[in-house]
Amino acid sequence: MIEKTTLRDRLEVTKGRPSGFDYMRVALAVLIIVIHSIFSSYGNDDEIWGSAWRAPIALLLPMFFSLSGFLVAGSLERCETLVSFLGLRVLRLGPALAAEVFLSALVLGPLVTELPLREYFSNPELFSYFWNMVGDIHFSLPGVFLHNPSPSIVNGQLWTVPIELKCYVAISIVSIVGLVRRRALFLFAIVALHLFLIWYSIRHPGNAIGSLSDRILVINFLVGILFFQYRDRIRWSAGLFVIALAASLYLMALSFGDRFSTVPVTYVTVYLGLMNPRRSRLLLGGDYSYGLYLYGSPLQQTVAWIGPSLQHWYWNILISLPSAALLAFASWRLLEKPTLGLRPALRRIEQRYLATRETLSQRVILLLRRRGAVS
Repeated sequence: MIEKTTLRDRLEVTKGRPSGFDYMRVALAVLIIVIHSIFSSYGNDDEIWGSAWRAPIALLLPMFFSLSGFLVAGSLERCETLVSFLGLRVLRLGPALAAEVFLSALVLGPLVTELPLREYFSNPELFSYFWNMVGDIHFSLPGVFLHNPSPSIVNGQLWTVPIELKCYVAISIVSIVGLVRRRALFLFAIVALHLFLIWYSIRHPGNAIGSLSDRILVINFLVGILFFQYRDRIRWSAGLFVIALAASLYLMALSFGDRFSTVPVTYVTVYLGLMNPRRSRLLLGGDYSYGLYLYGSPLQQTVAWIGPSLQHWYWNILISLPSAALLAFASWRLLEKPTLGLRPALRRIEQRYLATRETLSQRVILLLRRRGAVS
């Protein structure tokens, strides 16, 4: 009898660090830059969304969120409390995002703005741009990229930041109410929420278009968590991967097919992530995917701003992709990696929190005993 390999088996074989997820993060970030070269160069990507490329392109962001959910669930399991879990998320995401916002507003903006610098630095739109650091998204800076094919957009990728924040709020709620330890109840909750969103989109098709995809990305994140919780039950199978991939591509080719695709997309993502090809020191010498994701869009807009001669998808990729890679490398080495070195300090804060919580608990119990409320 042939033993069936589960997701947990694969995690154990790779000692919890399969290289597939690392390669996927970089590949997805690069592919998003490639796809956005159309939008940055021509200002309209409707043609590509109406082509045979629609399905594989539509897979990219859902895969990002499914991947994030699976990995973040592992991080939550390793953390003693939400203090360290949320602290790690802030250390990983916050400083790099803040740096990108500051560089866009205080370096890129002044270099390319059509306004006099005095007017640029006194414009309220500049100060509003800094709210991007906390998820209140503003795409424009004063006088910047006004005549680009995609005008007035500095960093289009920032639209996903509020969705990521919703995901972390969701997993925090899941942890607080105890669903992390009650996976059957969590499964029921996700199915119910997913069915509600599908029902809502069918009953209200006119106003569900803009918001449904955002909510479906959160569902992808939650299903990623669910896959991690059921890793001992879900098979890691090439056959299932082929079926899931075919189902994902078929559904993504349909209008609103994304609302039915979360499970197959997540299976495709996790299967590929749990593969363990040999690590490349060049590609995996650091986690460069976040930097690629953050800096790709402003650089692509800058290439388009230079002039019509560079407003072609191939020039956009040839210039912006290596430039984004260099900035991602610098961001990782100079900011992201050193910031993650603060994890021991974060653990100390968590230990103090646990000690304080234990002390308060003991005092409450003692007080109740004195009053005869506790035997």
